[in-house]
Amino acid sequence: MAAAIALAAAGCAGGDAAGTGDRRIAVVASTNVYAQIAQAIGGDAVDATAIISKASQDPHEFEPSARDQLTVSRADLIIENGGGYDAFMDQLVEASGTTAPVLTAVEFSHDWPGGSAHDDSEDGDGHDHGHVDGFNEHVWYDPATMGELAAGIASQLEVLSPDDAATFTANVETFRAGIADLENRLADIDAAHAVAPVFVTEPAPLPLVDAAGLHDVTPPAFSEAVEEGQDVAPATLLEAMRLLESGDVQVVIANAQTGGAETTQIIEEAQTRGIPVLEFTETLPADTTYLEWMAQNIDALRSALQ
Repeated sequence: MAAAIALAAAGCAGGDAAGTGDRRIAVVASTNVYAQIAQAIGGDAVDATAIISKASQDPHEFEPSARDQLTVSRADLIIENGGGYDAFMDQLVEASGTTAPVLTAVEFSHDWPGGSAHDDSEDGDGHDHGHVDGFNEHVWYDPATMGELAAGIASQLEVLSPDDAATFTANVETFRAGIADLENRLADIDAAHAVAPVFVTEPAPLPLVDAAGLHDVTPPAFSEAVEEGQDVAPATLLEAMRLLESGDVQVVIANAQTGGAETTQIIEEAQTRGIPVLEFTETLPADTTYLEWMAQNIDALRSALQ
């Protein structure tokens, strides 16, 4: 199979240069979130493919296939999340032998510490791709970071297809105008509900919660256990239940793609006490753009707080 992949990759490597002739720039992203953003920036000059596009696929535990390796080998540009979230992409890049540029979303975050990943997480390109202690790698829930990433995508696409530079520039301006609208919506929440206490069962939505000026009161041990797929310690679960019983928590936010018995208990307890429960996902819903998706999440958060 490895030999077949190598031959197929070699066979597709000698065509037109990316962005010239009739061939579109092949962008391969770890999830459909990044594929959609790349498509929005590249327009008709880009053919964006996501390795993960279904809510049933957990990037933390995803096992790539030979077909995925072949897809990456044909890429002109690769986009990953980084920060240990989608480590399978680093495996695919290394196994495919691709020389395509790789954009790592976490590195566009103003909170990215760089250089402080675990010792065994740095690869040959000088970038750290492993989990970084104290850094929330779920950066697609931070609109500001996605605006910076969009600009980075445009810059790479311009290198690959200079003739389409004006199109990429116009598209990134449109996208960043949409990001500004999201930030205005978040500012409205901050103005009306600053530091309102919320319970987040798993860390993915926290960048959006922080951008809205809200206060996460979740016991760290609870959200960490859920994210790692581990059982929540009884004492931690009791602490969480008491938070809900206190009447202070205004909204519970759960990750629709992860959880367990303890998460279910939290959701049921919140519903019993009349606390609004929201469920966010890690992948883009079908037939929805990134900007539409984030707007829906923000509006749902605002409605729940009201």
